[in-house]
Amino acid sequence: MAASAAPAHSIVIDDTSTLRWFHPDDDPDIGYAFCSTCGSSVFWRPNDGAEQWSICAGTLDRPTGLTTIADWFADEAGDYFNLDPSTEHIGVEPGR
Repeated sequence: MAASAAPAHSIVIDDTSTLRWFHPDDDPDIGYAFCSTCGSSVFWRPNDGAEQWSICAGTLDRPTGLTTIADWFADEAGDYFNLDPSTEHIGVEPGR
């Protein structure tokens, strides 16, 4: 998955009719948004009042202006991935 982040106040959602939120039982403050039509992940936030949301990069209109700055779970990458040696490789999820 490729993801980015943005301040919640700068996120513009054109149509919320198919947007659904999931809050896991073990941490109901976390919110994951997905499309109820196709099932695609859209974004997530660490709590309901979060000032910054993480956004699935594939949902953004072009040009995105995004670049890869780190590869998470690099230690678990399949042999078919060509990890860019110029980006930071993080073996596991940061903070864990």
